[in-house]
Amino acid sequence: MRILIIEDNPKMSAAIQKGLQENSYAVDVSHTGFEGEELAVANEYDLILLDLMLPDRDGIEVCRNLRRRKISSPVIMLTALSATEEKIDGLDAGADDYITKPFEFEELLARVRAILRRGEATESRVLRHDDLELDLYTRQMKRGEYEHELSNKEFALLEYLMRNPNRVLSRTQIGEKVWDMNFEPTSNVIDVYISSLRKKVDRFQDRDLIHTIKGAGYRFGIIDEQAGV
Repeated sequence: MRILIIEDNPKMSAAIQKGLQENSYAVDVSHTGFEGEELAVANEYDLILLDLMLPDRDGIEVCRNLRRRKISSPVIMLTALSATEEKIDGLDAGADDYITKPFEFEELLARVRAILRRGEATESRVLRHDDLELDLYTRQMKRGEYEHELSNKEFALLEYLMRNPNRVLSRTQIGEKVWDMNFEPTSNVIDVYISSLRKKVDRFQDRDLIHTIKGAGYRFGIIDEQAGV
């Protein structure tokens, strides 16, 4: 999952970014409304955290512009203003939720999770595919009798693969969803993490779940050899 923070306070944005990255989210940061709006248009984000008071324009204007430009990413507005009128203005502009500063990071994280769960109300805390289980809360995976702890990036990568079974995912698609805007497309970091995951997901198993599709990327799921897939 990839999140954009538009917040002009460097200390606050850095703290939020660090906390989200520790919870396996890929995070980009912008300190101005104009730059943040352009990033949101140029990239696909699962969620945007948007400060109300920005140096070049207010967050309500940014949110309104995003909706006008057909950007449907959920928006949580961050504000030091607690007046009901301000919240109504933000929600009318297209925001999905509000959180008032100062706030505890755990509250923000809970809001983020709640927003990202929308439209997936029946989803449990565990993703399952074949005999593989991924606990979204503890970030542990289990396949058969084997259980493994995952690093933040391993977890984010496996979650993305499991949410897109039987699809060929290019390195660009994976990089855009699992890494931030500093990701270098020519880097072999995706291959390194795929290799690391394979050792935990497919090692000692009769059937592989992670497959390399030469010249195209990677595919997650059981390949039916009899069907010639």
